[in-house]
Amino acid sequence: MRIYLDHNATAPLRPEVRDAMAAALDLVGNPSSVHAEGRAARAAVEGARAAVAVLAGADPAWIAFTSGGTEANNLALAGAGSGRRILASAVEHDSVLQAAPDGALLPVDRHGVLDLGTLDRVLAATEGPALVSLMLVNNETGVIQPVAEAAAIAHRHGALLHCDAVQAAGRVPLDLDALGADLLTLSAHKIGGPKGVGALALRPGLALSPLLRGGGQERRMRAGTENVAGIVGFGRAAELALAELDRQHAVAALRDRLEAALSARAPGTPLHGAGAPRVANTSCVGMAGVPSEVQVMAFDLAGIAVSAGSACSSGKVKPSHVLAAMGLPAAEAACAVRISLGPGTTEAEIDRIVEAWTALRARRSAAA
Repeated sequence: MRIYLDHNATAPLRPEVRDAMAAALDLVGNPSSVHAEGRAARAAVEGARAAVAVLAGADPAWIAFTSGGTEANNLALAGAGSGRRILASAVEHDSVLQAAPDGALLPVDRHGVLDLGTLDRVLAATEGPALVSLMLVNNETGVIQPVAEAAAIAHRHGALLHCDAVQAAGRVPLDLDALGADLLTLSAHKIGGPKGVGALALRPGLALSPLLRGGGQERRMRAGTENVAGIVGFGRAAELALAELDRQHAVAALRDRLEAALSARAPGTPLHGAGAPRVANTSCVGMAGVPSEVQVMAFDLAGIAVSAGSACSSGKVKPSHVLAAMGLPAAEAACAVRISLGPGTTEAEIDRIVEAWTALRARRSAAA
C-alpha cells in the first residue's frame, strides 16, 4: 500500500468535500442570475465564502474567489501593487517571484527567516509607495515567517503587506487583522479541497484593480462566472480545516519522530529550517551525495510519495531557490527532499519511510 507524504504539494480530497461538491454539481443556475435556480447557486457560493472568511479571519464581503493560489498572488501584486515597488522575501513561492520579476528580493537568515532589519532599511530608502510580499509558511521548509512584525514595519513606512498563507491554512490560526496583512492568499487543494480554486482576502476598503475584466462578479475584483462546485468544496474544506486545527500537535509528534529517527540512524543529517519555528507537518531533509531527484524516484519505487521542493514546476526537479537563499551550498541544496505529513499520517508510515531512507542511504554509501 502506497504512502502519501506530499501534502504540501496537494492534500487528498476529503470525502466530505467530495460529497458537498457532488451536491453542488446539481445546482443548475448561474449565481449571477436572479431566478430561483440562480439564487440557489448564489446561496451556495456565499455560504462557502463565509466559511473561507472564518478560516482566514477576514470579512466575507472582501473575499474574492480565484482559480487558485497562483492567480490570487498575481491579483494581489498586480491589483494592489500597481504603481508600487514590490519587495518580496527571497524564499517566496515562484508565483510571487515571477509576478514581480523587477521587484527587490529581501534576504533571509540561515534558517530561512526574513531579516526584519533589512526590510526596515530598504523601505526607509524606497521612494514612493511600496508593497511587501511575505509568505506566512514556507512551502519547502515549513518555516513560519514574522508576518505581523513585517506588517508593522511596512505600515510604518506607508507600504502595504501581502501574505501568501497557502501553506499556513489548516496548520496555524489565521487572522487578517492580527497578522496586519492587507491581502492574504489561500488555496483549496492544500487543505483537502479541490484543485483549481483559491481566494484572496482583502482588508475592507482596499482598492484593487482586477486582472480579469468583464462582468461584476466577486465585487468587481475578478470577472467570470464562479466555479460553484469548486467554491463549495473550498468552503467545506475550510470548515474541516478550522475544526481540526487542534490536531496539529499530533502531526508535530509524528514529524519529530521522523526527524529523531533519521538523526539517530545518521547523526548530522541536515534538517533544513529546523532552527526556526515551523508548522507541524513539514521536514526538509538532506542526504549527502544523493541528488534530490534520485531520492524522490527511489522513494516512489518503494511506494512512498515525497517531493523535492515546490511541485509547481511542470514536474521538473530544479535547484531550490529557498535553500540557496538560506546560504546552503549548491551541492547540499541539491540533495534535499521535502516530506510533508497530513492529518491521516500514521506512526507505521513514519517508520516505513525511515526504513526506506536508511536503506537508500546504505545502498548509495556502499556504491560510493
